[in-house]
Amino acid sequence: MCVAKEGALVLLTDVDSERINATAGEIRGQGGTAQAMRVDVRNYDEVEKAVELARTAFGGVDFMLNFCGGAPTRVFQRGEPFAQRDPALLEWGIDVNLRGPLYFCRAAFPAMIERKGGVIVNIGSIDGVTGSGAVEYSAAKSGMEGLTKSLAIVGAPHGIRAVCVIPGPVLTRPGMAAMKTLLGRAGEPQELVDFILYLCSEKGAFITGSCHLV
Repeated sequence: MCVAKEGALVLLTDVDSERINATAGEIRGQGGTAQAMRVDVRNYDEVEKAVELARTAFGGVDFMLNFCGGAPTRVFQRGEPFAQRDPALLEWGIDVNLRGPLYFCRAAFPAMIERKGGVIVNIGSIDGVTGSGAVEYSAAKSGMEGLTKSLAIVGAPHGIRAVCVIPGPVLTRPGMAAMKTLLGRAGEPQELVDFILYLCSEKGAFITGSCHLV
């Protein structure tokens, strides 16, 4: 919503078609431009088709925000210890939280090279920094930091920047308000959004390869 308000032409992707179609409709209702496409990020062909839609519908790809992910323990309400965890959950956690963003980056790179620049914002997690009982999730989110740094290296000759934003306690779900922080409160979602918009703007033009705890 916020990037659309800044004038971006938006393609929303998710496995939940109803949700992204509703959001795209809301953006259009406010005068913005948006399309929605159902994509399973574990499937490279679907990811590639989404990038191609952005190229044909909007003329290219300038920004990519990799928000896909989630801890399997929360998504599927499964709390078994790691030693008893279903390998299918481990696979899902790695695929959605790391393979999916990697696929999107690979698919979008040619489009960004074509435009002689672009910005990729990957979303990490504090669990990727500290570790957690959600082992597969933490491992994947830690991998997002390495992915970002590597993308910055291979993207620099083409004017492509890559940054990773690592949210800490942000009020996006119950329980965050109770987490202790130096400022004595959790972050507001808009504060995180404002930082992402800054990174995508010309004001952040010299920022690449960095991972930012927020």
